[in-house]
Amino acid sequence: MSIWFDQPTLEDIAKLNDGTVGEVLGIEFTHIGEDYLDAQVTVDERVLQPAGILHGGVSVVLAESVCSIAATMTVDSTKQYVVGQEINANHIRPGLSGDVITARGTPISRGRRSQVWDIRLHNQDGKLVCISRCTMAVLDHAE
Repeated sequence: MSIWFDQPTLEDIAKLNDGTVGEVLGIEFTHIGEDYLDAQVTVDERVLQPAGILHGGVSVVLAESVCSIAATMTVDSTKQYVVGQEINANHIRPGLSGDVITARGTPISRGRRSQVWDIRLHNQDGKLVCISRCTMAVLDHAE
């Protein structure tokens, strides 16, 4: 059973990414499942840290981008919106130049006032790069 409020498309999601840090870093949303959202970034000069590997902060931006947009798609946007409340990340292995890093966000809990998401980042070989957990606050629009 789908968790989405409406039936979002990748085109809908791409519009939410326009003009954001995700667009600057080259984050692309690639797949919507019944209960998950995928996005990817290619490790290139935009996302490297001085040691020549994927910057850990970019992994966190990728994770929070997936979580934020996914959580947004689960609420009635005419009544509510979501904002990030907390995020953590464990960096498991480096992303190397040329790697394609895919993030999949799945909900752990979707409550009335908060959501908790698990986001796993893998490289193109399926190796785990980062594990992240993000908590989103669900807020009502002011009347």
